[in-house]
Amino acid sequence: MSTDDDIRFMREALAQAHEAWRAGEVPVGAVVVKDGLIVGRGYNCPILSRDPTAHAEVQALRDAARRLDNYRLSHCTLYVTLEPCPMCSGALFHARIKRVVYGARDPKTGVAGSVLNLYAEPRLNHHAEIVGGVLAEECGALLSAFFAERRQAQSKGKSLADQD
Repeated sequence: MSTDDDIRFMREALAQAHEAWRAGEVPVGAVVVKDGLIVGRGYNCPILSRDPTAHAEVQALRDAARRLDNYRLSHCTLYVTLEPCPMCSGALFHARIKRVVYGARDPKTGVAGSVLNLYAEPRLNHHAEIVGGVLAEECGALLSAFFAERRQAQSKGKSLADQD
C-alpha cells in the first residue's frame, strides 16, 4: 500500500514526465527525496542532449548529487514513473539509494521485477527497498498516450518536431 508521501512525490515525478513530453522525449520523470524534501529532479532527455545515459533517474541523481555535494545518496528515495532499466539501476546501486518507488512496470526493460529483479540479486553489494505500482495507472496512461500520439503523427507523415 502506498503512503501519502509516496503519492505526493510520485505526482512530482509525473510533473517531470510531462516536461519530457513537452520536450518531445519519452515521458518518464524522477525526483530524489531526502528528509521529506525534493533534492533532485530529472526527466528523460537522451534525444535533446544526445546522451544515451540521460534517463530520468540519472538526471535526478546528478541533480541531487550536485545539490547535496555528495555522490552517495544513501539516505534518499528515488521516485520514478517507470520501472528502472539495468543502466539506471546500476546508477542507483552506485549512489546507494535507500529506496526506489516506481509507477508503471516496464515489461521490456524493467529490472525491479518485470524482466528480472536486480534488486534481489544476492551477489550484488547494495540492495534498495523497492516499491512498485504507485500511481501505476496514471504513469502508464501517460506513456500510452505519448506513444499513441507518436504513432498517429507517424501515420500522417509528421515527425515529432512538427507537433506542438
